[in-house]
Amino acid sequence: MTSSLPAFSNRLAQETSPYLLQHAHNPVDWYPWGEEALARAQAEQKPILVSIGYASCHWCHVMERESFEDPKVAAVMNQHFVCIKVDREERPDVDQVYLDALQAMGLAGGWPLHVFLTPEAKPFYGGTYFSPRNWLELLESIGTGYAGEYRDELTASAEQFTRAIQASELDKYRTPTTSTGVSDEEFKQLIYNLATRFNREKGGTSRAPKFPMPSIWRFLLRTLALTNSDAILAQLHLTLRELAWGGIHDQVGGGFARYAVDADWLVPHFEKMLYDNGQLLSLYAEAYQRTQEKLYQQVAYDIVGFIQRELLSPEGGFYSSLDADSEGEEGKFYVWTREELQEALGDEEPLASEYFNCTALGNWEHGRNILHRRESDTSFAQHHQLSPSVLQQLVAGWKKKLLELRETRIRPGLDNKILTGWNALLLQGLLDAYRAFQEPRFLELAMGNATFLQQHLRQGNHLYRSYKNGQASIDAFLEDYALLIQAYISLYEATFAEEWLQEADALVAYVLEHFFDPSENLFFYTSAQSTALIARKKELFDNVIPASNSVMAHNLHRLGLLLENERYTELAGRMLRQVQELVVQEPQHLANWASLYAAHLRPAAEIVIVGPEAEKFRASLSQHYLPNSVLAGTSTSSELPLLRNREAVGNQTTIYVCFSHTCQRPVHSVAEALAQLA
Repeated sequence: MTSSLPAFSNRLAQETSPYLLQHAHNPVDWYPWGEEALARAQAEQKPILVSIGYASCHWCHVMERESFEDPKVAAVMNQHFVCIKVDREERPDVDQVYLDALQAMGLAGGWPLHVFLTPEAKPFYGGTYFSPRNWLELLESIGTGYAGEYRDELTASAEQFTRAIQASELDKYRTPTTSTGVSDEEFKQLIYNLATRFNREKGGTSRAPKFPMPSIWRFLLRTLALTNSDAILAQLHLTLRELAWGGIHDQVGGGFARYAVDADWLVPHFEKMLYDNGQLLSLYAEAYQRTQEKLYQQVAYDIVGFIQRELLSPEGGFYSSLDADSEGEEGKFYVWTREELQEALGDEEPLASEYFNCTALGNWEHGRNILHRRESDTSFAQHHQLSPSVLQQLVAGWKKKLLELRETRIRPGLDNKILTGWNALLLQGLLDAYRAFQEPRFLELAMGNATFLQQHLRQGNHLYRSYKNGQASIDAFLEDYALLIQAYISLYEATFAEEWLQEADALVAYVLEHFFDPSENLFFYTSAQSTALIARKKELFDNVIPASNSVMAHNLHRLGLLLENERYTELAGRMLRQVQELVVQEPQHLANWASLYAAHLRPAAEIVIVGPEAEKFRASLSQHYLPNSVLAGTSTSSELPLLRNREAVGNQTTIYVCFSHTCQRPVHSVAEALAQLA
């Protein structure tokens, strides 16, 4: 009997990361990142080649097919280098250090990321994707050069680049601590600097490629609460509408791809990531609270449908991503020919094709179409003399039939590791959607996920980063702690179950003990207990996930208000002052910090609900967009600081609206509380 397994396996076959397992049968003598590989490089004085990617990365797959599966290329790699594969999603700390190194070299970053290191793990050269010919030439050149006359020169370069990446981020960007507080004038400058980046034709902040960047638009929602600016509202609507209508949004199955390669949001890079969809769920839920726009509600519900259908594990955790490719082709699972729509929809196909802009010629490869929209349902219904309700029924039917047909196709690969921070983003999204829509299913999913994280990725107050095959691994990073604390605070506000506030406070204490740098009033990305890399970084800038220091500052601000802990609120203010000047100059890269700036412009509302109908009042109040506020309550009694001496007046459910610990007249209806908040 012949085995179906490839004849060769390397050390990656023992790993759990789906990305590393994709490379387990390459002829390259891959190591995972760790002591064994680094020790071998030191012992043999060989340079190290680090190759960083992730499971759903299209160009990572291309380079594997072209180079890493080629025995001739592998032989050169094995001859000259100790070769290490890194899953950037499991080890963002390693990725962060060497991405910084690439930028210090004056090169553009991206994945796959390739960095050449000395045996001491110090970088001297790097790049991203290389064609087979260029890759082979580079390997030969560096391999022979390092073994021969250029070793001293390359080592000197490595020392220089290492000094650059070891510099403090505050020093690197020459950011002085601001002695003055926030001001309306400075905030206007911040908004102006951000507005210069707006794309006023298709939304977003650039022409192409286009990333959704939810942090920016969530910040604009917070700005609207302060300014009621028509121009900001228009840019927000433009962006959210074009995103929802574009091919980046899966018109059939819900959810969003990672980014669009074009200026019109039409052609996605088809991989779907949990972290994007969690944040976009928050964005559309909050936008609905602010605007009551039905499109935003539909998008939010479709995101949850996609997540529940395709990324939910039986245990309650959420998987990381879906691949861009299936059957070796990018996007094949998601695109359609006109004939396929005819097969699925019959006589309704012409109308559906017009709705989704599906043509015989196609707008993608091989006559296929990326389904997208170009007008509102109201406008489309008018043009076709349909009532909005009839169109709504038709569209729902089309999506159902197309989804059923699509389910018969070969699916994209699933990255089935479960990451703490990414799950926390989705947990936050579910809670924001629950507050906006009061949909019980959303809270059920959130509670199931929170319970999963508690049971499988937490040991005392120590968190793990990753879970797969029943096993947790890799010490968590600041991102994981910060995002989970954020979600637990929100879980309290959505349920008034005080244990979640206690869990959040316990994790904050752990982070202050193991991650905090008092010399800069900021947090390191890695714990003091983590195995040291050549640099210990602090994350200041948002990427597609908000900067972990900004999330921690928000957490300290909110938790400080809820627990009346001045140490927390003061530290949040000090953290903001460390980066305030940079936030004003570069708000597009620090939008989550900008949201904290907005929160400091006015006193936060401390809203307390006490009495027999506290849950009912909470549900009603939560449907409103109240960004600069914290919410606490109980139907019985509580020792929570914010609830002390707050009584149900006359045994009626009572709402207290307070600013800076000074409360307005107690009221007995949500409408009265909203009037006080206004």
